[in-house]
Amino acid sequence: MIELCDLDEAGFSMTLSNAYSWSPVGKRVYVPYEAPQGRRVNAVGALFHRTRQLVFATLARAPVPKRKAVSPLAAGLSEAEMGVLNAEFLMRFIWRVAGRPGDAPEDWRRDKPLVVVLDNYSVHKSARFQEERIKWRAADIELFFLPSYSPELSSIEPLWRDVKQHRMRCLSRDSLLDLKRDVDAVLTEKARSLIAINFQTETA
Repeated sequence: MIELCDLDEAGFSMTLSNAYSWSPVGKRVYVPYEAPQGRRVNAVGALFHRTRQLVFATLARAPVPKRKAVSPLAAGLSEAEMGVLNAEFLMRFIWRVAGRPGDAPEDWRRDKPLVVVLDNYSVHKSARFQEERIKWRAADIELFFLPSYSPELSSIEPLWRDVKQHRMRCLSRDSLLDLKRDVDAVLTEKARSLIAINFQTETA
C-alpha cells in the first residue's frame, strides 16, 4: 500500500485578512491593524490522505538591524524558532514526514512507499532539492508535482483556509511571539481534531 500526503507552505501576517464578518445592523465593526514591520510566521504542513494526520513546522521571521545579533521585534522567541523555509529546512521536514529516525542508517527505507504531492514553488525545484530526491527515492519516498496554478488539487489548501478564517480567533497580534504561539496552538489543535474525526469515521 502506498501512503500519500499533500505538502504545502502558508504564511501568517501580524494582521490576518478578514474574508467576511458579521455585525449588528447599523453598527460598523473595526478590526485592529498591526503594521507588520517585516514580521511574519511561515508554516509548512503535510496532510496524509488516509489517516488525516497533519505534520507541521513553523518559523518566525523579523528583520535584524545592522550591528545587532537578533531582532528586537522577535523578543521572547528562541533562535531555533526563527528562520526561513529554505531548501535545507524543507528537506529535513520531508524526512521527518517520512518517519526517518534521527539515528537511522544511511540505507534506511520506509516500510511503505510514500508519495509527497507538492506545488512548483521555486525551492521545491531547486538543485539542492533534486540532489536530495535521489536519496528520497532510495528510501521509497517520491515527489509528485502538481500542475502549475492548481491549488484546488491539494487537500491541504482548505486546511490553511479554515485555520486562517475560522480557527485564528484573534485577527491581529501586536507581537511576533504571540503570533507564533497562536499559530502553533491552532495547528496543534487542528491536527488533533483531524485524528479524532478520522477515528470516529473508522469506528462508526
